[in-house]
Amino acid sequence: MKKKNFFAMIARMKYINRWGLMRNTIKENIAEHSLDVALIAHGLAVISNIYFDGHIDAERVAVLAMFHDATEIITGDMPTPIKYFAPEIKNAYKNVESVAAKQLISGLPKEMRYTYEDILTANPEEKKLWTFVKAADKLSAYIKCIEEMRMGNTDFEQAKISTFDAVKAMNMPEVDYFLDNFMDSYSLTIDEVTKSKNEE
Repeated sequence: MKKKNFFAMIARMKYINRWGLMRNTIKENIAEHSLDVALIAHGLAVISNIYFDGHIDAERVAVLAMFHDATEIITGDMPTPIKYFAPEIKNAYKNVESVAAKQLISGLPKEMRYTYEDILTANPEEKKLWTFVKAADKLSAYIKCIEEMRMGNTDFEQAKISTFDAVKAMNMPEVDYFLDNFMDSYSLTIDEVTKSKNEE
C-alpha cells in the first residue's frame, strides 16, 4: 500500500506564520490560529443554540474551523490587504486554494477522501455553519490585535479598528453576545482574570 501524506502535511500548519505584513510581538502560526478559531466557532454555535434558538451542529462547526486554513500549507498565508486588493486577485487566489485542497486530499486513501473533501472545499449545503467559522476567524483576528496592542505594538492599531468593524458588520447576535460577555477578558492579565473569577 502506497504511503499517504495528508496528516503529515496537516501537521505542517505550525510552520506557516500569519500577519506577514505586520511587525509581530508574538508570532502566530496557522495551527495555533486554527485551534483558536475552532474554540471560538464552537462557542458561537453553543451560544446560538442556548440563547437564540439555533439548531447548529457545534461539533461540525469546530471541525470545519480546524481545517479552514489548511490549504495555506501549500499556498502560504496571503495577507488580507493583498488578497482583497482587487477582484482578479481574490478570484485567482480562490482558484489556487481549490487546487491546493485537491492536492491535500490526494494524500488520503480513496475511501477517506470524500469525508475530508467535504471539509476542505466548503460544501454549499453547510453555508450556515461556515458563517460561524468566518465570524470566529474575524474574532480571532480581533483578539490578536488586542493582544498586540497590549504589548505596545501600535502596528496593529488600524487593523484593530478595521477588524472590529468587520466583526460588527456580520450582524450576528451570537457575535454580539460573545463581544459583550467574553471579549473584555482578553484585555486582562492572568491575575486580573483569576481575581474577577474569585469575586463572583
